[in-house]
Amino acid sequence: MSTSEIFLLAMLLIFVAPYVIWRFCKTDYFAPLVVVQIVMGIVLGPGALGAVFPDYHKFVFNPDVTRTLNGVAMWGVMLFVMLAGIELDLKKVWQYRRESATTAGLSLGMPLLFGCGAALLLMAYPGWKGAGAAGWQFMLGTGMACAVTALPVLVLLLEKLEILRQPMGQRIMRYASLDDVAIWAVLAVILLDWERMGRQLGFIAVFVVLTLLFRRLMARLGKTDRWYVAVIWLIACGFSADWAGLHFMVGAFLAGVVMDVEWFGQEELDTLFRNVLLVLMPVFFLSTGLRTKWDLGGYSVFFAAGLLLAASVGGKLAGAHLAGRMLKWQRGEASIIGWLLQSKGLIEIVFANILLDKGIITSETFTALLLMAAASTMLTIPVVHPKLNRVQNRALVGQASS
Repeated sequence: MSTSEIFLLAMLLIFVAPYVIWRFCKTDYFAPLVVVQIVMGIVLGPGALGAVFPDYHKFVFNPDVTRTLNGVAMWGVMLFVMLAGIELDLKKVWQYRRESATTAGLSLGMPLLFGCGAALLLMAYPGWKGAGAAGWQFMLGTGMACAVTALPVLVLLLEKLEILRQPMGQRIMRYASLDDVAIWAVLAVILLDWERMGRQLGFIAVFVVLTLLFRRLMARLGKTDRWYVAVIWLIACGFSADWAGLHFMVGAFLAGVVMDVEWFGQEELDTLFRNVLLVLMPVFFLSTGLRTKWDLGGYSVFFAAGLLLAASVGGKLAGAHLAGRMLKWQRGEASIIGWLLQSKGLIEIVFANILLDKGIITSETFTALLLMAAASTMLTIPVVHPKLNRVQNRALVGQASS
């Protein structure tokens, strides 16, 4: 078979397998399609399908096909992260800055602390820390991986729970937005390359100047031209960030942050977001799954995943409950907010990919983080849905009695 035929066969697997499971097994309550796609990316990787059918796996996912898939995945995830950056409403964050900063700080700081503790435990054993990483890089990187909140996936979950446009949904979006900014900022510190310090400082300086010019240009353009210029801006920022020794994902996120939703229209952005999820992101899930390995001590990777999951969920819940006490939230709100903010989804995979690319974590740690991301996302809806119903019913009873 030709490379093009094998590539299309791989694409068929990527799109058919998750859809069939999601549709016929009716997993939507505990595992929306995006979660099934993440899990199937792992299943189709060398750790599962490759272990059962090694010859078939090597035939379908040969180096030529894998390189092509990686290229499609890279472009798709750049668009995805840019859209996540555009979604950030920094004006709303500033309007509710005290509440937002308190909650975002605690919901980021507590899982970061718990995750650093888990990383310290893993460092006591060989095979988890990347060969080129310093101890502080591994600890901070793993800690931040436990603190990540997947803003784009959070939007999908809030829509499914029908609270995205409600006050609680908007609050959660503000908290997650601040966390997203902090996470990418800390990632830049983790990836700091002392030999490329000049490049990195130059990138920041040039980015600030060009952002001012870019925003002026976009304000004068028509909507059609804005879309085209936005794509050029995305590519330029991704290339420049990668050249500076950071990562193209950092550049893609920054490219989106400095753009306004009003330039494009919310409906158009939502349409592009759904299309990227439908057409490109399944390829990214598979491309990510191809990097999973289970070589370290058999099933010890599952222990590491459980440890990281406990740090992530426990840290988010602890931070949310502390914020709830300080800000005097209503009973039950802290638990709902904590569980929604612990959802990892795609951004966790992006974050772990960057750590793996830069040699901060090993493939085994990457696999543990991938399993943690899938588990945390799958837990969200089943846990939050009944809690949300109780809070809403309590509110209705209170209104009726008053």
